Parts: sequence; structure tokens; C-alpha cells
Amino acid sequence: MPKTIKYKFFSTLVLLSLILAACGTESAPEPAQEINNIQTAVAETITAQNANTPIPAASAVTQGPLVFSPTLTPLAPIASQTPTPAPASAKSGCASASLVSETFPDGTIFKPGSQFTKNWQIKNTSVCTWDTTYKIIFWNGDLLGGSYYYNLPQIVAPGQILPISLILTAPIQVATYRSEWMLQTPDSIEFGVGEYNVPFYTEIEVSSDAAPVYTVTNVDYNVVRDPATGCPANVNYTVYATVTTNGPLTLNYYWAQSDGNDSSAETIIIDKATTTTLSHSWKLHIATNVGTRWMALVVISPVAKQYPHAEFVKTCGE
Repeated sequence: MPKTIKYKFFSTLVLLSLILAACGTESAPEPAQEINNIQTAVAETITAQNANTPIPAASAVTQGPLVFSPTLTPLAPIASQTPTPAPASAKSGCASASLVSETFPDGTIFKPGSQFTKNWQIKNTSVCTWDTTYKIIFWNGDLLGGSYYYNLPQIVAPGQILPISLILTAPIQVATYRSEWMLQTPDSIEFGVGEYNVPFYTEIEVSSDAAPVYTVTNVDYNVVRDPATGCPANVNYTVYATVTTNGPLTLNYYWAQSDGNDSSAETIIIDKATTTTLSHSWKLHIATNVGTRWMALVVISPVAKQYPHAEFVKTCGE
């Protein structure tokens, strides 16, 4: 029973007791009747009080104190996440490439401020597929008006060729410029081409001359024996010279031989900076002496120069 009702109940008993005491004994009712009258009065008082007292909802009442169930805010569902694979790196064999070819050979002459497109063909020699998150990054030298990095233009599987074309600009000042570039994996491992991961690059000459002197800038040799093995009656040794020029020119040249039997002069017209392959053969009979021999390219014009010897060894004979 609530405390308020208890207090009112005892107050009513005390009040009735005082009223009865004030009355004379002659008019007092019998004890049993008095008790009944008091109980009836108390019951009526309690009923009247209960009528004005709100009763808590049954769902909120327990055998102990009132308990309020807290309202829970449900947690947001956790999104399903796909595990992110570890990025490719040099340790996993992804950083390996080789240079196949290039255009605008080194030493090409450009007018100040002229724009050109440098092309490289790079082979993916790694075990990984390169996607477009791989980058071409500037490494060293002169930026030549390019950006510091480019994303690969396409996906390149192992063994495939990656074509790289950068639009560059020759500086204003007359000089020789070199711009070096590398590749980069998604986890920032830089790598170049070849066994030693060297940068691939372009090297240009900037000239303001109205009529620059174009010439041969480089010669590389490769000697081929035919047949490759054995000792037949005759063996042909052919030297292939990859000649790099820095612009359009008329090339006059001949081949020198170690035995003094030089070739006659020849002329070719080259219409741009490029690489051109020239060749010369020397047939040796089995009866000739074994030993080391050489052939060499000699440029007569536009700038006279004899290039280093391309040596070979005759192993069959006397």
C-alpha cells in the first residue's frame, strides 16, 4: 500500500476516535458496531483516494521497483568488404622490362621550342600483368615540357609490348638535353629496362641554325656467321651496322676490311632522323688461314669518320 494512503488511513482512525470520545457514554454505540462503523469509513476513504490515484501500466510494473526498458538504436549493418590484394612489387617479380625499340633517335636536332613525340616500345618481361595503375615517371635530366608522371595507357600482360608516346618540347636555349624516365608499380617501386633497370631516355640537340649540319650520331655492329657452325668449303661473315642519324642527309660511305680489300663507295638518302641498317659480307674459303679479322664502316660525308672495327674469328682452315 502506498505511504500516502497509509497516512490518510491512520489520520481517519485518530479523527474518529476523538469524535467518539467527545460523545457521551449514553449515546455511544456498542463496541462491535463502533468497529464496523470505523472499518466502513476507512474503506470508503480508501476507495475515494484510489479513484483519484493513477495506477501505473501493468506492463511497466515488476515485482521490484519500476523498470523501463531502454529503446535501443540498432547498429548500422557492417558492409561486406572484399579483401584487397597486396600491391605488386619488385619482390614479386613485377618490375622487369626491356627496351625493344624507339623513334626519334638520340642526337636528333630540333629547332628551339619545337614540339615532338618521343616513342618507346617496352616489353613486359615480368610475371605480372601491368594495369593502368602503373605509371611512367620522370626520373632525371630535363622534363622537356612533359608531366612528372603518366598512367599506363593500357593493360600489358607478361610478354606483351607497351607503346609509350610522350609529347615533348625542345627548350629555347641551344644545347644538348637528356630526359630520363622510369616505370613505377602501384606500391611505388621504380624500375627501368634491361638487366640493370636503367632509365629509358631521349637525348636531343637544340639548334637555331637555319641549316644545321646533320650527321651520323651512332653506329652499332652485329656480325653473323653463315652457316652458324661447321666447316664447309665457304663461310660468309656479314656485319650489320645500325646507323643512327640526327636529321635528313645524304650519306656517302664505304666498308674497310682488315686485308685491305675495301668496298667501293655507296650513297643513300635519309629523309629524317632515324636508324638505318647497312650491311657488308666477306666470304672466306676453308683453305684460308684461321684468325681474327675485321670490317668497319667509313663515312665519307656529310662528316668524315671511320667507326670502330667489327671483329670476327675464322676457326676453320689451316
